[in-house]
Amino acid sequence: MSEPVLRHVDADVRPHVTPAWLVLDGVTVLEGETALDAPLDEIAARMRASVDQPARTAAVRAMYRRFGVDPTRTRPSSEALLRRVRKGDPLPRINNVVDVCNWCSLEFQVPYGLYDLAKVQGAIVLRTGAPGESYPGIRKDDVHVDGRLVLADTLGPFGNPTSDSARTMVTPDATSVLTLIFAPASIGRDELAAMLEATSARMRQFCGGIERERGMADNL
Repeated sequence: MSEPVLRHVDADVRPHVTPAWLVLDGVTVLEGETALDAPLDEIAARMRASVDQPARTAAVRAMYRRFGVDPTRTRPSSEALLRRVRKGDPLPRINNVVDVCNWCSLEFQVPYGLYDLAKVQGAIVLRTGAPGESYPGIRKDDVHVDGRLVLADTLGPFGNPTSDSARTMVTPDATSVLTLIFAPASIGRDELAAMLEATSARMRQFCGGIERERGMADNL
């Protein structure tokens, strides 16, 4: 049996986060995919109509605080999407793979990370950032991750629940992608399994490809 893509979760992270992931090979990354227009408009309208704070939003905020991050200043990506649609703005459209990831993150209200596996070097671990660690963000300045939750490979950190790195971003050149859910440990295994199933189905429907791997932290 081959080693999982996510190889290790540090002991100080495990009590607070249950990472879950999918690897899909042979995806086709397309910009301006009109087949996603209707489902993305529908989920934005549905989340906009619900004025209550989802329970998972509170759980993600609590997870952030466990790592010394104020979630009202550094927003989880899922909450940032929710705030965006509730202001009346549409979901951002990047490419079909990113758009499906944002759809799932908005609907399930947990942060997702998305990475081009061809740009990852060596084993992936989930840990806290070392003093002074950072990485160039996607369309933004350096993301500083000292003490914060991060995914890292042999080259260093490349993703967290707020902002992923430019180094591993998914572009039209990508064919194998890793989708990772930064789920608070309070979320049940059955809930998380349902999120993985929905994410995989949507990715395969709108992006093609074949699921190679599916896992949760307790599988390691």
